[in-house]
Amino acid sequence: MTVSCLALLSAGPAIPQQAGGFSGYAGYNSYGFSGLIDMPAAHSRPDGELAFTSSHFKNQTRNTLTFQISDRLSGSFRYALLYHVRPNPSGPVSDYRFDRSFSVHYRILDEDQRRPAVAVGLNDFLGTGLYSSEYVVASKSVSPSLRLTGGIGWGRLAGINSFRNPLSTLSGHFDTRPGRGSDNGGVVRTNNWFRGDAAFFGGVEWQATDKLRVIAEYSSDAYPSEDGSAFDRKSPLNFGVSYAWRPHVIVGLSYLYGSEIGANVTLGLNPKTPPAAAGQDKAPPPVVPRAELAKLGWTADMVNPNVQTGRISQALMNDGIRLHAIDIGPRTVTVTVEIENERYATTAQAIGRTARHLTGIVPPQVETFVIVPVSAGIRGSAVTLRRADMEKLEFDTDGAWRSYARAQFDTAQAQLTPITGRYPLFDWSFKPYLSPSFFDPDAPIRADLGMELKGKYEPAPGLVFRGAVRKKLLGNLDDSNRPSTSVLPHVRSDFNIYEREGDPSLTELTGAYYFQPAANMYGRVTAGYLETMFGGVSGELLWKPANSDLAIGLEVNHVKQRDFDQLFGFRDYEVTSGHVSAYWDIGNGYHGQVDAGRYLAGDWGATMSLDREFLNGWKVGFFATFTDVSFDDFGEGSFDKGLRITVPLNWVSGQPSTEQYTTVIRPVTRDGGARLNVSGRLYETVRGLQQEDLRAGWGRFWR
Repeated sequence: MTVSCLALLSAGPAIPQQAGGFSGYAGYNSYGFSGLIDMPAAHSRPDGELAFTSSHFKNQTRNTLTFQISDRLSGSFRYALLYHVRPNPSGPVSDYRFDRSFSVHYRILDEDQRRPAVAVGLNDFLGTGLYSSEYVVASKSVSPSLRLTGGIGWGRLAGINSFRNPLSTLSGHFDTRPGRGSDNGGVVRTNNWFRGDAAFFGGVEWQATDKLRVIAEYSSDAYPSEDGSAFDRKSPLNFGVSYAWRPHVIVGLSYLYGSEIGANVTLGLNPKTPPAAAGQDKAPPPVVPRAELAKLGWTADMVNPNVQTGRISQALMNDGIRLHAIDIGPRTVTVTVEIENERYATTAQAIGRTARHLTGIVPPQVETFVIVPVSAGIRGSAVTLRRADMEKLEFDTDGAWRSYARAQFDTAQAQLTPITGRYPLFDWSFKPYLSPSFFDPDAPIRADLGMELKGKYEPAPGLVFRGAVRKKLLGNLDDSNRPSTSVLPHVRSDFNIYEREGDPSLTELTGAYYFQPAANMYGRVTAGYLETMFGGVSGELLWKPANSDLAIGLEVNHVKQRDFDQLFGFRDYEVTSGHVSAYWDIGNGYHGQVDAGRYLAGDWGATMSLDREFLNGWKVGFFATFTDVSFDDFGEGSFDKGLRITVPLNWVSGQPSTEQYTTVIRPVTRDGGARLNVSGRLYETVRGLQQEDLRAGWGRFWR
C-alpha cells in the first residue's frame, strides 16, 4: 500500500481541537471533504482553510484540494487514479483511468443543544459522473466526545438497501435518474440531482484523546464501477482511526468494506494564520513630537527644500519606499509626497511609515501630510493626515481605526514633477523559479525548477520596459509526448512542445505605457513578446472610481503565435482578441469578475470568476469559461475551468515583500476559452492605490 501526497500545503495550523472533546469541526473523509471515513458529515472545516488530502486503498488513489470558501460553503477538486474499474458499470474493465471531479458541501443549519448540524452536498457534478451523488446529512454531538451522523444519499450513495426516492411524493420526476451520457466531463448535469432511488448512511465518531479519533460508519456506496474488478466489497461497514500527528497534519488508517486496508493523509493551512505569526518587519520609525523637534534649533540649511528632499528620500529608501515626487517649501504648512511602495504587501503600511518618517524630518510648522501612492506612473488616492493625529494616536489602542476615520482621501490632487534622479531607473533580479503543471493525463504532477533573470527599465513616468529569461535546471515538463488532438487552432494545447523546445526561453520582452486620460479613467498600451506563446500589441482602458465597488474595463489585443523555442521568431497564426470586463468588490473579501469577448482561438464567449482575498494578500478563486465552441469540439473537459491560488511570499517568510506566487490548476488544458496572459493589467495595478483597498489594509498603518 502506498500513500501519495503533496508537501505544498504543509504549513499552518489546520486541525484545531478542544481538550477532551470535539472541536466543532468535521474531519476529512477519503474523498477529501467534510466527512467520516467514506461518507459525508454535516459539520464544516474552519473558515478559509485550504487542505490537500490523499487517500488510497486497493487500486485507487484520490487526491483532493478543498477550500472552505465561507463559514458554511466548501468546494473540492479531486483527481483520482483508478485501476481495473468499469467507467460504465455494464461496460468493460479499464486498465487504469484518471478521473477528475468537483464537489460542494453547504452547511444549512448549525448544531445547538436541541438540533443537529445539517448539510447538503453534490459530488462529481462537473466531471464524468463516476462519483456522481447527492446527499443530505445531519450530525449531532451526544456527549463532549461522541458524535452521531446520519444521512440520505442519491446516485452513487444509493447503492445499498436503496428505496424509492422520498421526493417522489412531490413529483414523479424524481423516480428515475438519467444516465451520465458522454464521458468528456465538464457538463453540469442538473437533471440528475436528487433523482432515482435513495439510501441511508451513517456513522459514529469517538474523540478518544485530543489527537485520536475513532470512527465507524455504515456506507451506502456499492462501488458499482469497482466491485468485483478493482476489489471485492464484502460489507457496508467501515472502521477507522484518525490521528492529528501535528497541528497541520492528519493521518488516518481504516478497514474498508470487509476486505481492504486504506490510508489517508491531510495537509492543511489557513491563510488567516501565517507560519511567521505577525511577521518579522523591522520596527517602524517612531513618531517624533514637534515639541522635541523644536529643541533642535532649525538652521536655514535644515529647512532648505533640497536638503529636506534628500533626507526624506534617503529615509524612505532605507525603508523600502521610493520617493517619486515632493512639494515642500521653507514656510509651507503642508507637505505633499508621491511614494512608490516596493516592500510592503499593503500600501497602507507604506503610507503609515512615510508619515512616521515625515514627523522626524520636516520642520515643526508643517501641520499636514499629503501622501499619494504611485505605481507605473499611475497616481492613487491622496491621503491627507494631520500631524497632530500622528502624535496623538501612535500608541492608541484603537489607533488604526481612528487614524483612518480622521484621514481624508482625494483623487483631485495635482500631479507633481518627479524628483531629480528618479528617472531613468533600471532594476533587475536573478532568482530561482518553479513552474508546476497539474493533472496531465500521463502524469498528475510535473514541474520545472530553474533560474530566471528579470529586468525593468523606466525612462519616464508611466513608461515601463520589462524582460525575463529562463533557464531550466531540472524538471519534467517536457516529458509529455502526447500530441494535441484539438480541432481548434492550437493556441494552448501544444504547451508540451513549448516546454520541450524553449530552453532557454525569453518569456517576456515588452514596453508598456500607462496613462490617465480622464478622471477615474486609466489606460495601458503594451507591445512586444507578451507571454510565452504570443507576441503583439495589447491596449486597455479602465473606468475605476476610487470610492466605487464596481469597475469596467476594455481590452483589445492583436497578437501572433510565437515559435516553439520562445526566442524571437513567430509562427503563421495570428488573431485579434479582446474583452469587456466588469469587476465587482462584493465585500468581506469576495471579488467577482466577468470577461466577455473573443479568445485566442477565435471563439466568442465569457469567463466568470469568483475569488476570496484575505487581508494578508492570499487569494483563492475559481473560474469557468463558456464560448461558442461546442463541448465536442472543445474536447475533454467540455469547457475551460479551474482554480487559481495566490500566495504572498511574506506570508511564508515573515519578511516584508510585495512578491507573490500564483498558480492556476486546470483539470485539462485545451484551446477553447484561452485568454492572453499580459502582465501589468490595469485593475490590479489601480485598485491597490485607491481608498477601498487602503481601508482594507489600514490595520497595518502603524506597523
